[in-house]
Amino acid sequence: MSSERPSGGSRFRQLIARVGFPHLLATTLALVAATILLGVAAKATGSGLACEANWPQCDAGPFNLFPANLPSFYEWFHRFVAMFAGFAIIGSALAAWRNPSIDTRVAALVVLGMVLTPIQVVLGRETVLQYEMTILSLHFWTAVLIFALFVVATVLVWESSLTTNHITGALALGAVALPLHVALSPLVLTDITEYSPSVQMAQYGVTLALLAAAIVAVMVGRRRLSDRRLLGLLVGAGGLALVVVFLGRRAVMTLNPVLDDLYLVSAAVLMVAFLVGIWATRSASSRQSNSLTR
Repeated sequence: MSSERPSGGSRFRQLIARVGFPHLLATTLALVAATILLGVAAKATGSGLACEANWPQCDAGPFNLFPANLPSFYEWFHRFVAMFAGFAIIGSALAAWRNPSIDTRVAALVVLGMVLTPIQVVLGRETVLQYEMTILSLHFWTAVLIFALFVVATVLVWESSLTTNHITGALALGAVALPLHVALSPLVLTDITEYSPSVQMAQYGVTLALLAAAIVAVMVGRRRLSDRRLLGLLVGAGGLALVVVFLGRRAVMTLNPVLDDLYLVSAAVLMVAFLVGIWATRSASSRQSNSLTR
């Protein structure tokens, strides 16, 4: 009987095998999304400087490691979840890099996410030490880029089990998220109620759902659809979704009537694209089903 003990790399692969790389990737994606939304909450409540502008420490407890009040808690909890998201990103990248069975495209995406993570950490520090709008924007968009990379990687891992029904579902999610994105924006809420922290979190949650829906629809469409015009519609809708997300962010950060009008027009066109895409995808799915039963 061999007394050899498994090496560190072997133990790591065994752990990933038990957990399952797709599930590790999905968990990492959820942690990245949670970190973004908690960051929005910290900014919306004015908690970014609540830890007395300390980083990575806060303003209470041993070595100032814990929050002293509720505003400090928002910032502290954001950093706490971000730490676990960072560990999950690194773990996903190492698992993908060291496992030859994982698609090289997936490995490249998650490794890029890992490379961006220390940049994001530095930007997060600078939002506390300087709190400038340019740094806040860079911090936000880097987080969104990491989120998008992990959405794409997750779809690639699960794509063999994704069908045209998932395209329809993604488009339906986009069609629900889009009007909520507009309804929760300060363009609509200015004369109705305060653009509160809870509303801001809800809008950014919808933003991530809209972005993820567009990515899923395009990626699964490229694999499952043979209709070039329909695929072109999905690609166009995906690009327009990015425009809507960008303009929606600008509507929050600046007061520019031209950009606001462009945001509303882009959202309306995207809504039409989603609805047409749902109808066309369901029709294509029905045609494929009929051809298989003949």
